[in-house]
Amino acid sequence: MKQLFWIGCAAAALWTACLAQNAKNPFLGRWDVTVTAGQDTYPDWIEVSQKDGKLAAHVQPRSGGAVWASDVKLDGDRLIVTMGGGRGPAITWELTAKGDAFSGSLRRGDGVALVAGVRAPKLDRPMPKAWSDPERLFNGKDLTGWEPIGTAASHWVAKDGEMVNEAHGANIRTTRNFDDFKLHIEYNCPNEGNSGIYLRGRYEVQVEYEAVDANDKFHSMGSIYSFLAPAVELARKPGTWETYDITLVGRRVTIVRNGVKTIDNQEIPGHTGGALDSHEAEPGPFYIQGDHTGGMKYRNITVQVPKK
Repeated sequence: MKQLFWIGCAAAALWTACLAQNAKNPFLGRWDVTVTAGQDTYPDWIEVSQKDGKLAAHVQPRSGGAVWASDVKLDGDRLIVTMGGGRGPAITWELTAKGDAFSGSLRRGDGVALVAGVRAPKLDRPMPKAWSDPERLFNGKDLTGWEPIGTAASHWVAKDGEMVNEAHGANIRTTRNFDDFKLHIEYNCPNEGNSGIYLRGRYEVQVEYEAVDANDKFHSMGSIYSFLAPAVELARKPGTWETYDITLVGRRVTIVRNGVKTIDNQEIPGHTGGALDSHEAEPGPFYIQGDHTGGMKYRNITVQVPKK
């Protein structure tokens, strides 16, 4: 009995130590981040985790794919996250947490930006029991309901029932915002083409026919860029019409490409590069990338929303 007693005490002490360790690290979890650099404000995202006593950080910067930090450590009440320099100076985050928020700085070389983060919402919602009838988002005649993003020249035109990006330039978005939805969209991606369809303006569904070895499965056609890879690899069909049927409820996404389910009710952990903002709890627009390559075509874009 004494042996069992001491084993129980040791287990209780270990559990208490684990709780104390977690309590001392308020940074664990996913965070939606806003970076302010002078007059420029943009979204980032970070997930801090711990395994075998070691800290790790998965970071989604302003653009490109999510990357793992080269070093993560606690220094008193500060979290210091270092991203390897690569082609340029290293990036260092210095953060201080307070409840469900943190603040701090982002340094790269001589540049310093302000960082503010809030805990990413769970967005755990049940599948709607019924959906509205499909509603057209593109009338096939003009760009009513759509607007270019930013100051780059827009080369989007409506032509023969198609939304065409004649040359790389501005991205384009819907003037309306959406929360949960079913989206149907048809696309025609030329060889060497690269675009993307953003859900709520934050989560990119990749559209690309670059060289076969240019992208891994997390960055190729049909992926949620950097986060979710298609479970099924379909044949490449550059220059032909294909379909996406995408259902997004909360964070969970299902993608059917050309009639084949390639992502099945998977959780999107955070927004992808190129997101319009980091406010994941809010509705957002659909937007289509036009800043990579021209020659992209889209048509028959419809949406369904949950019936009230």
